[in-house]
Amino acid sequence: MIEINLSERDFDYEIQALINSFFPGQRSAVVICGEERSEYEFADDILLTVNISLSMKQIAVEVICGDYDLKKTEEVTGEKDWHKNKDKTTHPYRTYYKNVLKKLIFEQLRDIPAEKLNDISDGHLLKRVIPLWGTMTGVRPAKIAMNELLSGKIEDEVRKELRDTYCCSEEKIELGLEIAKKEAEILEKCDYKTGYSLYIGIPFCPTTCLYCSFTSYPYEKFGHLAEKYLDALEREIKYLANIYKDRNVTSIYVGGGTPTTLTAMQLDRLISCIKENFPMELGYEFTIEAGRPDSITREKLEVMYNHGVRRISVNPQTMQQKTLDLIGRKHTVEQTIEAFRLARQVGFDNINMDLIIGLPGENEDDFRDTLHRIKELNPDSLTIHSLVVKRASRLRSVLDEEEKKNSGKADGILSENDKAAVMEKMLDIGQKFAKSEGYEPYYMYRQKNSAGHFGSSGQENIGYARKGKECIYNILIMEEKQGILAAGAGASTKKMLADEKVKRCENVKDITSYISRVDEMIERKRQLFSEE
Repeated sequence: MIEINLSERDFDYEIQALINSFFPGQRSAVVICGEERSEYEFADDILLTVNISLSMKQIAVEVICGDYDLKKTEEVTGEKDWHKNKDKTTHPYRTYYKNVLKKLIFEQLRDIPAEKLNDISDGHLLKRVIPLWGTMTGVRPAKIAMNELLSGKIEDEVRKELRDTYCCSEEKIELGLEIAKKEAEILEKCDYKTGYSLYIGIPFCPTTCLYCSFTSYPYEKFGHLAEKYLDALEREIKYLANIYKDRNVTSIYVGGGTPTTLTAMQLDRLISCIKENFPMELGYEFTIEAGRPDSITREKLEVMYNHGVRRISVNPQTMQQKTLDLIGRKHTVEQTIEAFRLARQVGFDNINMDLIIGLPGENEDDFRDTLHRIKELNPDSLTIHSLVVKRASRLRSVLDEEEKKNSGKADGILSENDKAAVMEKMLDIGQKFAKSEGYEPYYMYRQKNSAGHFGSSGQENIGYARKGKECIYNILIMEEKQGILAAGAGASTKKMLADEKVKRCENVKDITSYISRVDEMIERKRQLFSEE
């Protein structure tokens, strides 16, 4: 276990995330000076202690690991004691201070001699992974680079900032810059500053996948609620249409769940409602995440295509049948191939395919084989996700059981690091494949708990596309450059404020609650958009 002692409750979330990124699989606890400690924080298996003191003009970080004890300080400048202010988030000095703090922590953990980590008593093992993204623990690693490029900085200036301020590795600097340049190029071509996007959530799925933590309801059990759900959804869509009457829609995205779990008639009803309330204009994007191959039929594809939908996703996640059976996908590799070819026959010329690396039992050879099969289909874009194991997913409990079985094997920590290393190799395989096939990376994000279910080395999810086949919505939502109106269970509406900050309005996730409380969801948005 890692103990983090902090002089006051500030930056505690960012500090813990950074320290955890060095030690995938290790538990950690933050102890605030002067606050009562919980029983969890009195653990007797502490392998590493990090003491952090924050003051107006100095930051001190001490690292203790066995007999290794090193304390370093960094002077900071500022005219007033900013971090004592009531509203800490608004002070302009805060970002500078946070960057100095995180860099000092990063350097301290990076510089612990390897022999000291391996020389811990009682047979414990503390294995370190140097985070390739440096101090950047957030979900949007390309956002800083993109904003700097849009502000007029040249590439070398951005490289220097990513290297000196955020401690990024050279390979991640180049990846971040490549994606940031592509994002900036695409954004400059679309009217994102005066437009907005629309998201529609369909929570139904054929079955719930083992790894899934999204709002999803198996159609066999909840399908009888579909018509009532569409009634409520139409009510919310009609309200949303009145919010930005003087603006044009940049993109529409129907996600889930699996939207094509709906019948062809229900899909026709849904898309007709969207078109009636958000008139289609030339040049804007309309995506439906068809998703599961076993939910796709010619009739549904024709409904979407005839309504003007031009971008869809057919998502196998893997082309290994053994894995599909294990994770509960309930479809075959052949169904994926058939659904994709059917979509081409109907006329779709912008088809994305999602893949997940790190699925249980898969190795690099399995992933190479999946890519070989994808190559034969020749999709227009490809999104490679790192497996994320959330608490809400059934896969979490499966992995917990495995850990109990292997509890005598170095606490399972070594296997977490091995998973992280394998996933990095898979990401590299995916990048090389994309480049060789003419796909360019155009958006990227990270999620917590990739590479393992207690820790994360922060593998990224990357969207690749052939030129002109990028999904504008993915960029807009990831880099938070535009307001998003969202309808449906679990949907999140985002209002852009004058200072480029975002204010959110969440819908309830439970489908029956959404149906019965849709007027309350509408009222939440009414209040959000009535605020100055």
